[in-house]
Amino acid sequence: MTTQPQKRPFTVSEYYRMAETDILTEEDRVELIAGQIVAMSPIGSRHAACVKRLNVLMGKMVGDSMLIGVQDPITLDAYSAPEPDLVLLRPRADFYAAAHPSAADVLLAIEVADTSADYDREVKLPLYAQAGLPEVWLIDLQKGRIEVYARPQGGAYQQRIEVTADATLISPTIPQLALAAADVLG
Repeated sequence: MTTQPQKRPFTVSEYYRMAETDILTEEDRVELIAGQIVAMSPIGSRHAACVKRLNVLMGKMVGDSMLIGVQDPITLDAYSAPEPDLVLLRPRADFYAAAHPSAADVLLAIEVADTSADYDREVKLPLYAQAGLPEVWLIDLQKGRIEVYARPQGGAYQQRIEVTADATLISPTIPQLALAAADVLG
């Protein structure tokens, strides 16, 4: 009788200890997804430009009412610490110096996808919904559209809105966010 090797998921704590001891370095473009250390897609110039545009647009719209995180980790649960391209966070005096933001701190998470839309949609979105993130945007650069997800319930988003480049994106959960989709897509 042969036995299969058992996989053991890493915890967020173990993952951060790997970084502290230089097992993982900043050059390792990875994130912790459901206990697995996953390589992230390289960031192309279109992707990077979209993130920069979002950072500027969001900064103008939210001012000091929220903090903006760019490609920083968020702790969803004991086994997942993804790094969305941009997040809007509840303000905190220490700017999250004491610990990375948790799911309860996130008001909006945005994933920009040039080649990873299917992975983001099938793997990351369910994790975000299970953690209760109130709103997530998936910006699909290949298809020129923005998918807006809101109202997490039972591990899935109950509301999905598709916004094309010729429309206005209006956040269902943050009233002051209304953007021309073309400004986001470039």
